[in-house]
Amino acid sequence: MSIVDLPARTHPDERTIADGNDQRKRRRRREYGLFALLVAPNLLVIAVFAYWPIIYNAFLSLTDWNMIAARPKFVGLANYGRTLTDPAFHKTLWITVVFTGLIVVGSLVIGLALAFLFNLPLKGRGAVRTIAFAPHILSGAAVATIWAFIFDPGYGLMRALIEPFGAEPPDWMNNSDWALPGLVIVYLWKNVGFAALIYLAGLQGLPKELDEAAAIDGASTWTRFRSIKLPLLAPITFFLLITTVIGTFQAFDVIAVMTGGGPGDATTTLSWSIYNEGFQAFNAGRAATLSIIMFVILLVVTTVQARVMERRVHYR
Repeated sequence: MSIVDLPARTHPDERTIADGNDQRKRRRRREYGLFALLVAPNLLVIAVFAYWPIIYNAFLSLTDWNMIAARPKFVGLANYGRTLTDPAFHKTLWITVVFTGLIVVGSLVIGLALAFLFNLPLKGRGAVRTIAFAPHILSGAAVATIWAFIFDPGYGLMRALIEPFGAEPPDWMNNSDWALPGLVIVYLWKNVGFAALIYLAGLQGLPKELDEAAAIDGASTWTRFRSIKLPLLAPITFFLLITTVIGTFQAFDVIAVMTGGGPGDATTTLSWSIYNEGFQAFNAGRAATLSIIMFVILLVVTTVQARVMERRVHYR
């Protein structure tokens, strides 16, 4: 066959190319439509029950409304100005920061210590883990009722433990000096088991080769913990730090049952102040303002934590 007799190479014409492009576009539109159909119910629920309340709450923070009047009165940023310059708000914010800081530090430190204890090959450790985690799943009202009995200075368990040593137990929940420490003890008892089990899961997932190699090289137990285990547990610590800060800032149930924000304002946190303004003083504008302030604080704290931790946390 000569070169002249070779068949000419065929090329698809423009119409064929256009038909192929149209088919791909239609297929892509069908995929997008199916995706939207599957996602739309979830997005609708999130929009109605998550984003809309935030938006409406932001609007209420710009109003003066006692929940009885037909319409809220728009006052602009006046609520924010009064709140941010109010000494009572400054004290409430300080109490919240102290309360949150004690809970966060206590949960991480005690939880990590318990995790190392639970990781030891001891008999009955499964039952001990269950007992340690059990308070976390109890309702806050039940926990508060139990500890109100324990702290009672007249007939509580704390009196039975202290009285043999010749000391009188303090009136925890009615003394402004002891009420906040008492709440810290209760919240730690309720939440430290969760931190311990999360840390325990992290410990059991650590590569044993690194620890064994360091031990062979003569590294002490403290050196192996500080230089190997603690850095590898950084993702767990970051997770617990975020969840504990958010959960403690929003703590309400135990405070409501045990102290009601008192005595005086010794245990008035932001979450309790929001409830007090909204459902006892019926000042929806002030309550919404406090809610937005707490939302902004948590957003800033979480963002800063994420930025700092992403430079220090290395996921395996």
